[in-house]
Amino acid sequence: MDENLRELALGLIAAALTAAAGWLARSSLWRRRLHRKQRFFGMPENSSCLLVVNRDPGVEEWKVAPDDVFALLELSGVIKDCGARADIVGHDTTRQGFGERTEFCLGGPASNRRTAAHLQSLLPGVSVVMEGEAPGVFAIGSERYRAEKGTVEHVLLARLTGNQNGPGARPVFLICGQRPVDNQAAARYLVRHHAKLARKHGRDGTFCLLLKVVNSHAYGPDVVELVADVTRAATTAAE
Repeated sequence: MDENLRELALGLIAAALTAAAGWLARSSLWRRRLHRKQRFFGMPENSSCLLVVNRDPGVEEWKVAPDDVFALLELSGVIKDCGARADIVGHDTTRQGFGERTEFCLGGPASNRRTAAHLQSLLPGVSVVMEGEAPGVFAIGSERYRAEKGTVEHVLLARLTGNQNGPGARPVFLICGQRPVDNQAAARYLVRHHAKLARKHGRDGTFCLLLKVVNSHAYGPDVVELVADVTRAATTAAE
């Protein structure tokens, strides 16, 4: 009887030790993943970031387009996961440089002055050409990308640090779509693929991707394809 009790006690102790070891391993893995996410987004615990919102170009009064609101909701999950806090500001009220804290800048240059400034300073190889009421044409180097409204549209997703590099640099995430639904698509792409982007470009890396949003009339922001990594062309001033 005593032998059976001893074996039972040893079995319980072994099970407890195994469970504790598994919990510690999972906790360590979770912390490493969190630290990598915080470093990629430049948002350590208790830091702050900036959400720069544009205005809906389809209305006269100052109003954020519904799809841009959804894009902000996509980003809010990452901000919460990193333990950071966000300040939301209008594009025409932001009077500060970049690099001190992470910035998410949303919308094209026609509706967001901050985007226009970032394109000029950080992505001199990119311009957006307006053609009447049609969505703006992206000119990247020698290539031109037009939108077929509701069928094929494009959005730029960039992580930029200017001349500031290293783990202390706070990046600017620029999301510049031809339509508001494209901004939401790029925000969702960033949230879902941030680990893959960090592995490919480095957790402190700079990149500019051109994404294609397919059939947004039917699929909304859900079907997104990577067209090209246009970092070199976008960061090189056009002749």
